[in-house]
Amino acid sequence: MSLLAKLFSKERKLQIDFCEKNLDRFVTADYFPEYEAFFNKKNITYKEYKCQSMCEECKLSPYAFVNGEFIAADDAGKLLDRLRQLQKV
Repeated sequence: MSLLAKLFSKERKLQIDFCEKNLDRFVTADYFPEYEAFFNKKNITYKEYKCQSMCEECKLSPYAFVNGEFIAADDAGKLLDRLRQLQKV
């Protein structure tokens, strides 16, 4: 890949941080293949934390911190959709 192609890539690099408890609560086995495919992209790095001290949010909906920004959604599928959108910005 040329230097210009790397500089002007349409896919943004994302660092995604998850709460392990939140993932366990909201991401069902049905979503595993989709999440796995997303996380295997070269511009995505992610980390699971045992707890992120966001207990009120954690009980309400699936969430993640993307490049330090809090992102939440109504369900695991919508969260993944939001992550995909952020990647393409």
